[in-house]
Amino acid sequence: MQQSIPRSHLFTRLAVATALLTLGLIVFGAVVRVTDSGLGCGNHWPLCNGTIIPPLDNLTAWIEWLHRLFAVLIGLLGIGTLVVAIRAYRKSDRVVLGVTVIAAVLFMVQSGLGALVVVLDLPPTMVTFHLGTAMLLLGSLLVAAVFSAYKPNEQRKSDSVTMLTYITAALSLVIILTGALVRGSGATLACIDWPLCNGDIFPFSQGQLAIVHMTHRLAVLAFGISLLVLVWFVLRDRKDQQTRILTFGALVAYLAQAAVGALFVLSGAAPIWGAAHVGLAAATWATLVILSAIEWLNSRIVTSIETTWNPQSKTLT
Repeated sequence: MQQSIPRSHLFTRLAVATALLTLGLIVFGAVVRVTDSGLGCGNHWPLCNGTIIPPLDNLTAWIEWLHRLFAVLIGLLGIGTLVVAIRAYRKSDRVVLGVTVIAAVLFMVQSGLGALVVVLDLPPTMVTFHLGTAMLLLGSLLVAAVFSAYKPNEQRKSDSVTMLTYITAALSLVIILTGALVRGSGATLACIDWPLCNGDIFPFSQGQLAIVHMTHRLAVLAFGISLLVLVWFVLRDRKDQQTRILTFGALVAYLAQAAVGALFVLSGAAPIWGAAHVGLAAATWATLVILSAIEWLNSRIVTSIETTWNPQSKTLT
């Protein structure tokens, strides 16, 4: 029979809290970008223009400095989460511990990328990697939290819904990365209308920035189609309310994100819409990561039972 896995409520609460703070950090990072505060502290790191605390009259420096302070808070909470994971799961559930260790490594990588972004004057590729790593950190924390708390209530094999969930989650990360590349390369207003790009669907004659911008929009469209297909399959093949609610939640977050993205362009890149756009994209990604973790756990239980069945003796080993 399947052995029960010890659970740590403290770990789950810490992982969720750290994930929520990471989501807040991602939104704060969007505020840094849309207010052009990325170099508010100059090329200095960890200091801010050579000082520990920036001048009170330098708003961009304070925005960047508070972003760094936010990251330090997440680091401290993350250390606590890792310590609890080691104590609670090193002998009982190496999967939870392993995912938590991955989250700790991702935090260190993300912090290092943040420093490089500042020192190297915000190169677009590094900005994209920085945001992508932050999203992976958010995802790993959520996976650890789900793995530590979720009890599968429906055993099923991996099927089309499972695979579509994984694919759609991956596509949501792709659109986030292409969006970061749009902002980092200065292509935000390369297309000033919506949904077309200055009247064209494929703006190959409008230059590289327009192509970068429209590539992001096409990726968003592909993701939306994938999400709609996932919703249809979930309604057909899943009866549990939890899966349905998460799937519809991802769809709502996606629609809101797409609408806000349009407003961001049509408003001439108003900062409030830019920050909301990134926040909703992160919320969509987070919801699909949770759904993916649940799908994996449900299919893992079935796989575990099947691999312990001996067809010759007809007994469980």
